Amino acid sequence: MKRRAPVSVDDCGMAVAANLVGDRWMLLILREAFYGVTRYDDIREDLGISRSVLTDRLQKLVAIGVMKRQLYQEHNDRKRLAYVLTARGRELGIVMLALLQWGNRSLPPGRRHDIVERSTGRPVQLEIVNGDGARINSDDIEIGLTSDN
Repeated sequence: MKRRAPVSVDDCGMAVAANLVGDRWMLLILREAFYGVTRYDDIREDLGISRSVLTDRLQKLVAIGVMKRQLYQEHNDRKRLAYVLTARGRELGIVMLALLQWGNRSLPPGRRHDIVERSTGRPVQLEIVNGDGARINSDDIEIGLTSDN
């Protein structure tokens, strides 16, 4: 039996979001921003990315409202631009943390970075919970259509 997604790619929030930020460089630039690396030259050096690709991706991230340009100036230096996350961009934190958690659990052993509560240092993990706060297994969920009303 042939199965089809319940919504077209053009109308699916998951597909639209993946199309906007799903390319490797976009995700790596967002990773840098979540680690606090916001200066153009620092991002470029960390990622080994060409100037043209970095400029293109930063322009796209700014255009979709995920990052914004912010002027900064170091002592006795000219003004420069940093690229910082907007509130909309910070919302992607859950996605980035989910990727980190999945990578820690699913990929070959290597250097791992735990997700911890800042105030206590205690490990935390992302989970799916229902409206009552009860933990739900991913096998027990489905994506349902909702109206915009």
